Amino acid sequence: MGRFTLPRDLYHGKGSLAELKNLKGKKAIIVVGGGSMKRGGFLGQAEEYLKEAGMEVKLFEGVESDPSVETVMRGAKMMQEFEPDWIVAMGGGSPIDAAKTMWAFYEYPDTTFEDLITPFAFPELRQKAHFCAISSTSGTATEVTAFAVITDYQKGIKYPLADFNITPDVAIVDPNLAETMPPKLVAHTGMDAMTHAVEAYVSTLHCNYTDPLALHAIKMIHDYLKKSYDGDMDARDQMHDAQCLAGMAFSNALLGIVHSMAHKTGAAFSGGHIIHGAANAMYLPKVIKFNAANAEASERYADIARFINLPGNTTEELVESLIEELRNMNRMLNIPLAIKNYGEGGLIADNSIIDEKEFLDKLPAVAELAIGDACTGSNPRIPTQEEMEKLLKCCYYDLEVDF
Repeated sequence: MGRFTLPRDLYHGKGSLAELKNLKGKKAIIVVGGGSMKRGGFLGQAEEYLKEAGMEVKLFEGVESDPSVETVMRGAKMMQEFEPDWIVAMGGGSPIDAAKTMWAFYEYPDTTFEDLITPFAFPELRQKAHFCAISSTSGTATEVTAFAVITDYQKGIKYPLADFNITPDVAIVDPNLAETMPPKLVAHTGMDAMTHAVEAYVSTLHCNYTDPLALHAIKMIHDYLKKSYDGDMDARDQMHDAQCLAGMAFSNALLGIVHSMAHKTGAAFSGGHIIHGAANAMYLPKVIKFNAANAEASERYADIARFINLPGNTTEELVESLIEELRNMNRMLNIPLAIKNYGEGGLIADNSIIDEKEFLDKLPAVAELAIGDACTGSNPRIPTQEEMEKLLKCCYYDLEVDF
């Protein structure tokens, strides 16, 4: 038996933010990030719409990129004191992921973070509040997914949290919000969305309900991401829908080891964080080559290549075309092809901010953590410790994957 879960309601298109006026409740807390929603006027609009709905509104601002355990606990404490019946999370993946996790601690104050790390082990939510997610970036699709990623900076580990309970009740996908993204963010979030769709399509849990969403998202991202990066706002609007479709696919088909590797390398090194979308973009071509040793996965990668009209007569040729097309997209978006060229802010550089010696010293531990990541189980080929270490080395040095 399979399961396919999405928000109860999804409002999309320009101006859909106004749907906040129709939420029914007494109190709403808005969780936001670093200020872009305020500067763009969207936070003020959301606050006014909720007040029009008759609600008292409180703000939790300043959720950082890659939200921490500490931020989650501060937000949960505010919720416990304010007692909202709507949690409205607004912005990129970080504030929405943080708010999802705050939700669990709000409703169950005695829950520990360790309790939530086990996939699909959340307590039953909606005892005190419902959840509305409003996306401002075109990548994570957390507004429609059963996932959140929280970082424990003391341990240097990103934890992917997974449970259908944290799928929002209402999602608002208003492209007006995405039009404020700077080009670098467009590139990183766009390749994150591409990775979601590709991994969902080859996941061992893919099905007839997820495949069409994944394929159409891949085609849209392939067609519109570069144009969006170059400032075409019609393409930007298309990308906002495309990332949401990819999210619907992966929330139900799950992901693979590209995400496992990105989660465990993101905060592991002292030189700086590897931005999630950039990590996915760098690792995806290498993982495709690794997974293509599995015959079913290889055929499905070839399906993707055919669907976006890449050249090739054989399955092997089509897989290679897909790999090279993704690498070419990275080049066009100024994303490095390997960690050795990963510069400040995720841009191409001659010298990486990730020290080679530190990378090699931590390689066994990072590889072990990546294998144990929640996303590994649905990957079409499960790597051994030795294979994961070799794969991560290929991602650092841009080496050919031949194992």
